[in-house]
Amino acid sequence: MALSSPYSLNLTASQLSLPKLFLSNPSLLHFPTKFNNKNNSYNLLSSSTTNNNNEKWRAKVSFFPAFLNKGKDAKLLKEELLDAIAPLDRGAEANPDDQQTVDQIARKLEQVNPTKEPLKSDLLNGKWELIYTTSQSILQTQRPKFLRSTTNYQAINVDTLRAQNMESWPFFNQVTADLTPLNSRKVAVKFDYFKIAGLVPIKAPGRARGELEITYLDEELR
Repeated sequence: MALSSPYSLNLTASQLSLPKLFLSNPSLLHFPTKFNNKNNSYNLLSSSTTNNNNEKWRAKVSFFPAFLNKGKDAKLLKEELLDAIAPLDRGAEANPDDQQTVDQIARKLEQVNPTKEPLKSDLLNGKWELIYTTSQSILQTQRPKFLRSTTNYQAINVDTLRAQNMESWPFFNQVTADLTPLNSRKVAVKFDYFKIAGLVPIKAPGRARGELEITYLDEELR
């Protein structure tokens, strides 16, 4: 699972062999996925666009009374989760206790996932913003703060099975990928092109591959 907003996707770090060319910016090779063990990265993304491409925050609205209790549980858990990550600078300031707390809340949230087949849902389409991760390569904590990406986005198009990861200031690096469905919530990811500073294209090596599993999806959070 990843904590983000409709600008995103997830991969476990252990599933991806990073090209040596991008060891300085391996964050572009990560998509949000379920946190399975201590060797995996854990990402959280939140929605920032709607399916009609308008730059609006998606509304928190439930239309089905039958799911009222489940929706209420999810809402409370989401609020608890967002409160837990708020002071952590996307995970850069998180200690092991913080990470454990976030993981426990996220696992509870996964249990009330309202979208059982995310790859068949239009909710997945759009641009997501990364708001929490345990991946040090994404957070770039080995760098001075002024050289770290201030925001990471991920765009997904389920219809064309394409995805794009984007860094903001100061480098604006990007990477694009093809997605191949493995089941209703998991895809194989094959990266094809990197863009240095968003301008200079470089073909990705054949080993730049991974998998993405969506363990929670609603209008705002993945």
